Amino acid sequence: MDEKIVVVIGDRLGKGQKVGTGVEKAGGKAIVIEGMAADMKLGDVMHENNATLGISFCGSGGAGALMAANKYGYKVKHHLRSIEAGETAIREGCDVLGFGFMDLEDLGYRIVKAYEAKMKG
Repeated sequence: MDEKIVVVIGDRLGKGQKVGTGVEKAGGKAIVIEGMAADMKLGDVMHENNATLGISFCGSGGAGALMAANKYGYKVKHHLRSIEAGETAIREGCDVLGFGFMDLEDLGYRIVKAYEAKMKG
């Protein structure tokens, strides 16, 4: 792909760095929102950076993702509990994914690769 896939990551506990590493290993650009309750800023940071995708992490797997969808109209899939569920959501055209706590490098990597595959058709 010519343009980098920009993925914003917001974690309720201020984490997400491992997911960001995976995004960058896959060739994307990761923006990890710093600080506690970062998931609630997801939509704003995505909008400000014209991001391709957003990933939200919290206990329920929905709060930040739903807020981003409600405020900016992103297509959302929330309460995700596996990388495979995230890949399926990407194939279904979702822009924002809401997970339970899963700060895993493989998650970031595979989400970017799923998006690339979807764009290639």
